[in-house]
Amino acid sequence: MRSKLIVAFLLVVLSYTVSCKNATNQETENATNQAHSSEEEKAAIIKALNDETKAAFQRNYESWQEKWVHDSTITKTYINFADSSFSESVGWNEISSFVKTFIEQHPEPEPVPTLVNDIDVRLYENGAWVSYEQQDSLRGLKRETRLMEKINGQWRIAGMHTTIYGLAKEK
Repeated sequence: MRSKLIVAFLLVVLSYTVSCKNATNQETENATNQAHSSEEEKAAIIKALNDETKAAFQRNYESWQEKWVHDSTITKTYINFADSSFSESVGWNEISSFVKTFIEQHPEPEPVPTLVNDIDVRLYENGAWVSYEQQDSLRGLKRETRLMEKINGQWRIAGMHTTIYGLAKEK
């Protein structure tokens, strides 16, 4: 009887050990897949951001507007410390109108800023909070934050805040 209890005990321990090992392997596999997925999402977000930047600076409204969420809750804010200006647009209609008017008033393309490749990203299911710095040859250092939404497999901008610090002063 005692040997049957020992065998039963050993089977329970072995079963538990195998179960724990499988759980650990699954956790490791999930973490690896999540990291890989996060890097893929980050690359897709960088592409969307850079494509939107290129379209804006090249004055390509049609391409630019494809990178944005088109609803009444989105926002676009600029704070420019260099010239003490500020603008805020709320909702797709207002943002679209602002950009169309800007392109009409400034139709000549501008040099595209150095495109981003290093961004901070926090992923939330079909959303992401993104922040980065960018050097603009005409405006200087800019700090950008973007709220991104993944719609039909494509990352789109749902919110944008740009702080322009200006060109560095020569010493």
